This record gives sequence, C-alpha cells and structure tokens, in this order.
Amino acid sequence: MEILRILWQYWTTKRLGKKWKTRAQLERWQERQVQKLLRCVLPRSPFYRERFGTLRPDEWRKLEPIDKQLMMESFSELNTLGIDKEQAFHVAFLAEESRDFTPAIGNVTVGLSSGTSGNRGIFLVGPAERARWAGVILAKALPGRLRDEHRIAFFLRANSNLYTSVDRRRIRFSFFDLLIPLAEHLDRLNVFSPTILVAPPSMLRLLAEAKEKGSLQISPGKVISVAEVLDPLDQVYISQAFQQEVHQIYQCTEGFLAVTCPHGTLHVNEDIVVMEKEYLDEKRERFYPIITDFSRTTQPIIRYRLNDILSEKKTPCPCGSVYTALETIEGRADDVFLFHQVDGNGWVPVFPDFIRRAVMAASDEIREYRVRQIAPWLLEVSVWTDPDSSMDAWQKQITSHLHAIVRQHGGQLPEIRFTPYERVSGGRKLRRVERVFTPSEQE
Repeated sequence: MEILRILWQYWTTKRLGKKWKTRAQLERWQERQVQKLLRCVLPRSPFYRERFGTLRPDEWRKLEPIDKQLMMESFSELNTLGIDKEQAFHVAFLAEESRDFTPAIGNVTVGLSSGTSGNRGIFLVGPAERARWAGVILAKALPGRLRDEHRIAFFLRANSNLYTSVDRRRIRFSFFDLLIPLAEHLDRLNVFSPTILVAPPSMLRLLAEAKEKGSLQISPGKVISVAEVLDPLDQVYISQAFQQEVHQIYQCTEGFLAVTCPHGTLHVNEDIVVMEKEYLDEKRERFYPIITDFSRTTQPIIRYRLNDILSEKKTPCPCGSVYTALETIEGRADDVFLFHQVDGNGWVPVFPDFIRRAVMAASDEIREYRVRQIAPWLLEVSVWTDPDSSMDAWQKQITSHLHAIVRQHGGQLPEIRFTPYERVSGGRKLRRVERVFTPSEQE
C-alpha cells in the first residue's frame, strides 16, 4: 500500500508543478488546503484548539506565530495522536545512542533534530505522511525518470525510517554516518558508486578533496547539499571537483521547505507549505519565514516562525515556476553579528552575508574560513589558505574588509584576532559565520 501512495504522490507532485499559471491561482489553492488541514487538526489537537480560541479557521493568519521552544513545551498537546513528549524523546535518544534508527512509536516515525541552536527537537511522521514526503522528494529531487536506476548515498548525522521508505529495487539508499571518519567510508562509497550524492557542504568538501586526490572514484550525476548553509566558497570548490552544479534541499524538523530546480534556483515547496515573510530590513530583502505545512497532520506546523534568515530572488527563474524563489539561506538569526553603535547607544546588526562577502573578497587564496564573534569588540577569524600565500597580506586585507563593513553599518570597530583553522567534526554542523555571545544590557 505504501508504494502505491508514494507513486500517487510522485505523479501528483509532477502534475501540480505545472498546474498554476499565476500566483493568485496558487494562493487560492493553498488556502483551500489549509482549511482542509484545520478541519482535520482542530478537533484532535488541544494546543491548536485552545490557540484558535474564538478565531474562525479562515482567520488562521491572525494567530501569533509559534517557535521551537513553544512547540517542544506543548508537544504532548500539539500532536494529534496524544503521543507523550517524554516517550518520544526516549525513543529518539535510544536510536541516537544505538545508531539503530528503525524504532518508532507504533507506525509513527520519531526523529531528533540536530539542535544547532542548543534546543533539540523531535518530530513525528505518520505512515501516510511518510509516503507523501517520499513521493514529493522523489518528484522534486530525483533526476531523470522514476523507472531509471538510482543509487542514493546520503551522509547525515542520523538515519531515519523517513529516508529509507522508498528503498526499492531500482531506487537504492545507502546511509553513511557522519560520526564515522570519512576514510572508513571511502571503499564502500566506491563500491556503491552513487548516482546521487547527498551530504552537508562540510562533508561534500571533504569528498571533493578525496575525489581530487584519487581515493574517491565516484562520478554522481547529481550532488545535493543539505543541513548546513552552502557557502559560495564551498559551492565553487565542490562543483569543480565533481563537474556538477551543486543543488540544495532546504529541510528541517519543521518540514521539506525548498529544493533547487534544474536551473539551480532554490524554490519554496509551495505545493505543501505556505511561507509568510517577516521582513528584517527596510529594503524588505531579508526575512524570517513563517511556515504552515498543510501536508502534516500528526505534528501540525501552523504559523511556525523559523530562526533562519532568507532572502528572496529578485529576478524570475528561467524555469517559469510560480513558486517563490530564494536567493540565499544566509544562516540563523542567532548568527547576526552585533556591534555597539559608534555613539554607544544600542546595537548595530550586521547580517552573516556581509561578513561572508567581506572575507571572500579579501583574497583569492582563501580556501576555507570561519569567523566567530566572541564579544561585541572581538572577532575571531580562522583561515586556511594556499601554503605559499603571504599571511601578513591576507590578514591585513581581511581586517580591512571587516572593519569597512562594520564602519558602513555605524558600529564600533572590533579587534580582529586570527587563530589556526580547524575543521569541525562530523557530528557538528559547520557554521562559517557564528556569533557565540548573547547580548545583555550591561555590555
């Protein structure tokens, strides 16, 4: 039965992608889907029933957005099956510790988020939702035809029943654990010879280096970046090593949110989610996404504010899709750098993309980097460059570029401290731009 659901969703997704000619048509259809979701959810979720109060279902956009902390605090009342939060966490942590990711609660898949923000979360996916997700991701991410042979290698911190739900004769999945050193994966990866390679950018970078050295002999037809922000520096290097454009899947605990089209543009999956925009700047270029996923009923996601900073693409994509196109996923709100204003009154925010561009513009010899804001007055910069490059020259350039950006934003100039570059381990997410202090009124 599940394979039939997957196939039905695959063809439905393919058909829907060509259905709408205008945004207005898409948005009217989305509204009908949200109303359908609410008819299912409200009688079964005490949390959302109380949250709506006297609001009518068609007034759902008036709901105050929720966040990860509130969702986890209210988990037992929010999900529609009455699954207890402690039970779900127990199952998820057991799978994490044993590295056996098959356990579930009944027929419900339980997953654990990576917790980059320090607040780990759990998610529930029922069997119908699992089949729907599999059909959607195959339709959007799989190159060629469904009946072609596909071998998908995915490097993740944790496996899940969700990922292996489509493991069939012509579509084979192989999980590679990020907690295991890369050298132990190479032989199996060469034998498996994936047609599709899925991994975080930090791992794709290591695989690209192994490819250049000759210890990795695979030639995938598609390379997909997941789980971390894809830095332009890494994107170019990975693309050159594999001679493939690097595609992206934007997915988190809260849903399958976006995927690149054949032209490399990241489009929001507006056939399964509504994405509202909470703008962060006067130019209305950057925003927090507020999502409502009308494909999920077990753990409903209704007006959920993500902590990610997104920017919308200004020019139309050649593919002609009416789905929202994203220019970049800049990073998390927690990684916006904060400096004291020149006059000392208040904070000056500098978005991660400005920091990223400043470092990359400093020198063509930079291979990898990390910038961490330790305090309002201190930045720690780690850089890996060509061995023959002049350290004094690129350090001066980086300092000059970073100071220029802070000065343009009206902030007090920080000290720039350079430290040796160290790669993060497979169990941690790579954040090339990271703020590690929490502002307080006393600072």
